[in-house]
Amino acid sequence: MAVTAGRSGKSTFHRSFTLSITKALGDQLAADLATLSRAPLSDESIGQLLERPGVYQLYLHDDFVYVGKADKSLPRRLRQHLKKISGRRGIAPSDMTFSCLYVAEDFSALAPEQLLINHHKDLGEIPWNNNGFGNRDPGRQRDHTALKPNHFDALYPIDLARPVEGLTAGETNVLDLLEALKVSLPYNIRYAKSGDLESANLVITDAELSVDDLLKRISEATSSGWQITALGGYIVMYEEGPAEYASASRYYRDGQTIDSVPLSAPEGEAAVDSGSPAQGAS
Repeated sequence: MAVTAGRSGKSTFHRSFTLSITKALGDQLAADLATLSRAPLSDESIGQLLERPGVYQLYLHDDFVYVGKADKSLPRRLRQHLKKISGRRGIAPSDMTFSCLYVAEDFSALAPEQLLINHHKDLGEIPWNNNGFGNRDPGRQRDHTALKPNHFDALYPIDLARPVEGLTAGETNVLDLLEALKVSLPYNIRYAKSGDLESANLVITDAELSVDDLLKRISEATSSGWQITALGGYIVMYEEGPAEYASASRYYRDGQTIDSVPLSAPEGEAAVDSGSPAQGAS
């Protein structure tokens, strides 16, 4: 008679089985994306996409750097990335390519982006995920945070030398100008709607100004106490001057500019990648 193993031995006819559906889905998504060619991250390429939800991958030159998702529209999300990269130093949209898959809306409940992140993180890829690239406005509670050296905003800080689009010569209200900048800039500018902003006016004699030049003039037009601060990924303006920020590269106070060297977060500190908008700010 054949003898089978008991409880303490290794059975030959029964054992536990763990089914990892999520891993299988992630592997399948990654395999399907790997069959696609890459397109330049440009208006022309994005314009060929359908207005559908999906997942996408971004490449910096030949390096695979980011996995993302669009719950409603792949073109809209990719244009957001195109705009963001266009306002950074050390990188340009022409350095970037992408590929994408359309997915059914009900599939989004399975978090396809996270499935791909889990798949590629195990391979040591996608350095931009959870490292500052995908976030929008991290909120005022994070403004004073020092960034890790490999954070996206530390590697590719905002470009203050870029020209201001849509600027016209003449007298304008400072608050109206800030609201126009919020729309036109490829990075965020947050400011408090308080103090004398509504009554402060600025005469623009040259419509071809850089962001840096315009911020200097805005700080000159506002009363003492207002400070504009250029952080790694965005600009803030509050009636708080002088105040110090760990990741600041430049301050604007009373029409003067003060350069600063951003501090780096200690090794092991978590990178800032999310947050809610500040209350009382725009």
